[in-house]
Amino acid sequence: MSEALPNELRGRLQWSLLSLRLGVFIVMFVWTLDKFVNPGHSIKIFEKFYSIAGVGETVAYILGALQLILILAFVAGVKKRFTYGLIFLMHGGSTLSAYAQYADAFNHLLFFAAWPMWAACLTLYLLRDADTKFTLAKVG
Repeated sequence: MSEALPNELRGRLQWSLLSLRLGVFIVMFVWTLDKFVNPGHSIKIFEKFYSIAGVGETVAYILGALQLILILAFVAGVKKRFTYGLIFLMHGGSTLSAYAQYADAFNHLLFFAAWPMWAACLTLYLLRDADTKFTLAKVG
């Protein structure tokens, strides 16, 4: 797809996709670190937003380790169809699970930041073959 674009536009597209990938990675990385630094917080999130009780610290650590592998592969551009797709689905689940917060918008404004990030995840998934700047794999 990007081969049909003029060089200047292809370059701007690649830098734009890299900036989206790095931005999504930063957020996902902090969420991942939270599972290691404060597993109790992750346990509360599972209970409140996903109605999953009884998640222990060990499970939080295991999920954190799996998530770390995923987001490192994502930021490196490895297996894009799989990693970009999983990031999109994970963030979508997180965004939609907070539905109650959107009803009380002005007391939960920061939850609305999830929507443009989810759009960035979708954009990265749809344009994954054009996202080649500083990736280990050039195509999906």
